Amino acid sequence: MTNNNEEPRPRRIYNSANNERHVSSNRQNYNDRRTQNDGSDDSYSSRERGFRPSPNEYRPRYSGVNNENEEGAKKRRPRVGERINQPAGRDYANNNNQNRYSGTGGYRNQSTQGQYKSQGNIPLKKKKKPFKQIKYKENADPNAPIRLNKYLANAGVCSRREADEFIQAGVVKVNGQVVTELGTKITRSDEVMFHDQPVKLESKVYVLLNKPKGFVTTTDDPENRKTVMELVKSACSERIYPVGRLDRSTTGVLLLTNDGDLASKLTHPKYEKRKIYQVWLDKPVSMEHMQAIADGIELEDGEIHADAISYVSEEDLSQVGIEIHSGKNRVVRRIFEKLGYHVLKLDRVYFAGLTKKNLARGKWRYLTEKEVNMLRMGIFD
Repeated sequence: MTNNNEEPRPRRIYNSANNERHVSSNRQNYNDRRTQNDGSDDSYSSRERGFRPSPNEYRPRYSGVNNENEEGAKKRRPRVGERINQPAGRDYANNNNQNRYSGTGGYRNQSTQGQYKSQGNIPLKKKKKPFKQIKYKENADPNAPIRLNKYLANAGVCSRREADEFIQAGVVKVNGQVVTELGTKITRSDEVMFHDQPVKLESKVYVLLNKPKGFVTTTDDPENRKTVMELVKSACSERIYPVGRLDRSTTGVLLLTNDGDLASKLTHPKYEKRKIYQVWLDKPVSMEHMQAIADGIELEDGEIHADAISYVSEEDLSQVGIEIHSGKNRVVRRIFEKLGYHVLKLDRVYFAGLTKKNLARGKWRYLTEKEVNMLRMGIFD
């Protein structure tokens, strides 16, 4: 039984035994439609050879507007490199380029990415936005005296020691006058010239880095080893430098800034900023050695003791947490080596109130305004 709701089948062509052509009467206007669809005037087509026509010969091209065209044929998926019309009812006022299907699940024109999710296409990935540098408030008095070499160092020209050499060489001018005397003090409102180029104080920058293993904590290395400056080179255009040092194999919290006054406070022994390390050792640490470290260990450069020390967990006695104020070189490693232990891994988890929370290894972030203010006021021990 034939259902009137069913679509008529495309006509089929076949040859009889006497090599006569017979055409089904389903579609009488097939030749006209084929010519209109593909624009071909080739008289010897697949129809005359007795084969079933390809779908492209009787299906209209995809218009991108409706799911079905006027004659009820379903749309087909666009092919690689095929030009398609823009869907109606959407805003393309800012899109001057025509869309092309790339054949890899996305459109070449990125201005319309994300608008084709309903068609099952995967939008192109968006580029990550760069970090926006934080501008910190400064309460410096413009008339307060400052040493000339410190002014040049804070402006990112050079270090203080190099600034003294440039001053003696006569390449620095203050208010149009050459200054060669060391220790000269100026104000921030004075006009300073270095090699006939104006010098301005840089904005303060504070960057916190979770240092990975294998990087040297210096601005440059004569042995061409990797330095921490390579990890923060995109942080700012100002000249920043690390506060304190971490060994090449030591990981953890490291602050970089161009604020010389704050850096001096955080590294000077009299301020005794608190530091906490997690230590992995080659064997369990005995309770007697834990008590000895708390009481004080005599090293080659003097006695040193920990402010606090404890096991990280009761299950693994080879992991120890130690809190210390001393800023001596390699002091934590030397303490355990003195007692016959070998440090397998050393990670600084706390420095002057700063932690590496939510900061992956090798990544950095800017300090918040609140963190900077607390460091300036010396609230963190």
